Amino acid sequence: MSFNALNLDPNILRAIADAGYTEPTPIQTQAIPHILAGHDMIGIAQTGTGKTAAFTLPILTKLAATAGQGRGTRVLVLAPTRELVVQIEENVRAYGKHLSLKMATVFGGVGENSQIKALQSGLDIIVATPGRLMDLMDRRYADFSRLQFLVLDEADRMLDMGFLPSIRTIVRSLPKQRQTLLFSATLSREIEGLTHEFQHAPKLVQIGRRSNPAETVTQWAYEVPRSRKVALLGHLLKEPTMNMVLIFVRMKHSADRLARQLETHGITCATLHSNRSQNQRLRALRDFKSGVVRVLVATDIAARGIDVDGISHVVNFDFPMHSEDYVHRIGRTGRAHAVGDAISFVTPEDHGELRSLERFIGRGLVRKKAEGFDYTDRPEPRTAGDVGEQRGQHRQQSRGGGGGRQGGGGGGRQGGYGGQRRSSNSRPQVSGNREGGNVSGGPRPPAKPAGRSWGR
Repeated sequence: MSFNALNLDPNILRAIADAGYTEPTPIQTQAIPHILAGHDMIGIAQTGTGKTAAFTLPILTKLAATAGQGRGTRVLVLAPTRELVVQIEENVRAYGKHLSLKMATVFGGVGENSQIKALQSGLDIIVATPGRLMDLMDRRYADFSRLQFLVLDEADRMLDMGFLPSIRTIVRSLPKQRQTLLFSATLSREIEGLTHEFQHAPKLVQIGRRSNPAETVTQWAYEVPRSRKVALLGHLLKEPTMNMVLIFVRMKHSADRLARQLETHGITCATLHSNRSQNQRLRALRDFKSGVVRVLVATDIAARGIDVDGISHVVNFDFPMHSEDYVHRIGRTGRAHAVGDAISFVTPEDHGELRSLERFIGRGLVRKKAEGFDYTDRPEPRTAGDVGEQRGQHRQQSRGGGGGRQGGGGGGRQGGYGGQRRSSNSRPQVSGNREGGNVSGGPRPPAKPAGRSWGR
């Protein structure tokens, strides 16, 4: 099937052709007709299959058909992190570049004055994180009386991160006569039950099993003592095929520590987590995309908005505590029909999580041994930076500070990635500030080679 068969606006088809795309992905083929027909919808598909375009293309088509019918915000898209908000913004601007529509983003960590003006001026499309938007709505800066479309992107992650109360508050203030769309890579049956609060007779579009990672990703597990994880990573990174590597760790201070350790071996790294400033996050993503650094070390929440073509490998340096996180992590590679490798380090303490994951995805991970590597358990050398970090954490704790947990990158409701505390046997618990972090960048959709299908 071609995009021409989906009844999209001619100006949007021009934008698709400009980007070099020739055929829609399965989620787009199935979702676009439902949205154009006016149905509420739940869309479940793996990361990298084109979910953003699946809701953006039909919404833009319907907006173009009713252009010039008065001023007011007609589309609200909610996403859990600022990175994802900016990714959606880039896609919307690319797809709607031949339309006379105006949009803005609303998220924490940056000044609010321009966001207030955008809300008050009634721009056509607002893409926002829930915390900052609810804060501005509480102060009566937003008017959604003419809203026609509500989109919850990464719906499972927003609810898992504790955004449900904020989302409920926002939804209560929206017109009841609207079209509501939920998209996610995974959507548990418990969370799916909650969607009936927001939707009316939704259509379900599901591509593949709800727990399936992308089929184009080869998955390996390396069983290794905790003390040898850094050494094994350095050994594997000697392979020339590992040319664009995204590494996941659980804690933000672990990301900095690992980056320092890799750099002592001559491996250029950048880090992405909630303690990094806006400019630092922008520079890390820019350097990773351009190849200035070949390794990006990130925490789960900070990496939610990473949309980078060409990632060759995802490495679970710290094994994910939740199976859904594994699916999201490895979805960063093997995007849009490309191939990629997912490598997981499994220590003796991780065997319980590994068994849970294998049950979740319905298959076992292939165990692999690195040739020429000594797996003998022995203490790793500590660097001066590690000692300083440990002293700094001790001083924080002595003063009553809460250092060393993922989240809390800024004050107020919308500041950092949120106070998510995780232990090895518990779900995330939300405390303090909850808002997802976000990068504010201009609309720079990457160039796409001709003939590729449209993946997010």
